[in-house]
Amino acid sequence: MAFDPWEQPRPTALLVLADGTVIEGVGFGAKGQAVGEVCFNTAMTGYQEILTDPSYADQIVTFTFPHIGNIGTNDEDIETVNAASASGVRGAIVKADVTDPANWRSSRHFSAWLEARGIIGLAGIDTRALTALIREKGMPNAVIAHDPDGNFDVAALKAQAAAWSGLEGLDLAPMVTSAQSYSWDETTWVLGEGYGRQTEPKYHVVAIDYGVKRNILRLLADAGCKVTVLPATATGAEVLAHRPDGVFLSNGPGDPAATGVYSVPAIREIVASGVPTFGICLGHQMLALALGATTKKMHQGHHGANHPVKDHTTDKVEITSMNHGFTVDRDSLPEGVEETHVSLFDGTNCGLRLTGKPVFSVQYHPEASPGPRDSHYLFTRFINLIRERKGEPALAER
Repeated sequence: MAFDPWEQPRPTALLVLADGTVIEGVGFGAKGQAVGEVCFNTAMTGYQEILTDPSYADQIVTFTFPHIGNIGTNDEDIETVNAASASGVRGAIVKADVTDPANWRSSRHFSAWLEARGIIGLAGIDTRALTALIREKGMPNAVIAHDPDGNFDVAALKAQAAAWSGLEGLDLAPMVTSAQSYSWDETTWVLGEGYGRQTEPKYHVVAIDYGVKRNILRLLADAGCKVTVLPATATGAEVLAHRPDGVFLSNGPGDPAATGVYSVPAIREIVASGVPTFGICLGHQMLALALGATTKKMHQGHHGANHPVKDHTTDKVEITSMNHGFTVDRDSLPEGVEETHVSLFDGTNCGLRLTGKPVFSVQYHPEASPGPRDSHYLFTRFINLIRERKGEPALAER
């Protein structure tokens, strides 16, 4: 065949939106196809933590920062509890081609790491245009597909994207929760030392795993806690049978109203017991449901590491990491439930507490380090509720 200088190379990956839009690019990572909701994340760092965050289950993440994958991957910056398991993320979309890693901590190329975890990559597209589309029309359902030979049945992909029902009504916690209970004692990472161990815990916290992240459990261990992790389906009686000093409601994916079918009764029982309770992300939303509020789907969601949030209890502003496509309807908060935190981007609810009881939660991810540690005080706030119940003096929030 004669060389044609005008012939364009065949795309090896596609993003096919539910409205029929087809976006062509270069594939990397896993091969095949996957359906999910397309969101965008504005973080400039932490792509490995993002792609192993169980809260992103059934989503295709578009990174607005153009250079993703250039520092490779390692075995330490993983948020799923089982390092070898998938988080549920369906795809990763980036602007620039993935380069060879240039970082002393790297142990594996980004593309090989994605392939091993079953995540499809798509590079070489205008991510700013895709982000603008999401901001204008909302997060679309789509299929991401990768074939090194560029053979795609576009009509079938369009039909698959259009047929997918989306995240509303989906209970995704069973996809990412632990199958059985386990104990956690790993503490946070220190340069030159790695992760440590909590050998002298003072308090016992039960964490309900709706898709919990490792660093949340590490910060609980840092705070002096022995942590017992229970599956998402744990009942209130099963939680309280451990006689915990506190209960933690974890982050996770999906529609809180769907997961709440079985989790809300358990949370109500826990709250009624008087045990100090702290919720994050999905745990925050389901606590709100348990207290009588409602949740709703967001237009474009909050995904990034630069979200300013005001804490009404201190009048301080913190820079936070967020990942959620549903939100608590602040107008639905019943009497006795106080809004404690609010997003300074759009005024949506970011925190609540139950007056008269040691119960509170936040929408964002305080274990992350975008500020870098603006929100770590929340773990001290939780411990202080435990200490107050035990008649111990409060610690200074940090």
